[in-house]
Amino acid sequence: MASAWYFLVLLGGVVLLGSSVQRLAGIGFGLVGAPGLVLLMGPVQGVALVNCGSVAISAVGLAATWRLVRLRTMLPLVAAAGVSVPLGAYVARALPEPVLLTGLGSLVTVAVLLVMRGVRVGGLYGTGGALAAGAVSGFMNSSAGIGGPALSLYAVNEGWSARDFVPNAQFYGLVVNVLSVFAKGVPRLTGSAWLLVAVTMTVGILLGGVIAARTPDHAARRVILGLALGGGLVTLAKGVWLLL
Repeated sequence: MASAWYFLVLLGGVVLLGSSVQRLAGIGFGLVGAPGLVLLMGPVQGVALVNCGSVAISAVGLAATWRLVRLRTMLPLVAAAGVSVPLGAYVARALPEPVLLTGLGSLVTVAVLLVMRGVRVGGLYGTGGALAAGAVSGFMNSSAGIGGPALSLYAVNEGWSARDFVPNAQFYGLVVNVLSVFAKGVPRLTGSAWLLVAVTMTVGILLGGVIAARTPDHAARRVILGLALGGGLVTLAKGVWLLL
């Protein structure tokens, strides 16, 4: 009984934090939530819950911003992601847990560092850049629950503003996470756990909205990336420990 309550408390805390971040920045549920959920539930089930949660949060955010979505720009991104999502799902199922944890931790850590540095990648613009970013993002989203960094790098190279990025990231997150859920299925949780996820996610979305209204963009970005980097490093450390 104690272990069940411990699991629910940690699950609710991670979902609350991740959903608040997603509402604050347009992306981030996977970056912040995936490491904690992977450590709590295992790589496959944890990432599956990230995908399900990202569908719900992206849909809520998109309800108010869908008119700002650039459908013509997003088409090659989601098309390329649709091709690579099944590969990511296969890799997540096929690799042993220590290897998968090490890989997921490494992906999160490297991706966050790239975004922190504002790296510009030559050629990552236009239709060709969208196809490349979509393919990488779809694979990472399905295998690790972190499709956002590749999309962020593409947006940086295209010169998108924050106003451009948030609605398009929400549209992309909705489509690609739906594809990821179809490829892998939903996580195995009890009814009480699903209810907790729904409640904490709703509270997180509302809380993130309040924080967003009072927080400068640069400050929110530093907090989000710091949390994501810490989570990636912890996941990487656990994977390496299990390997050794």
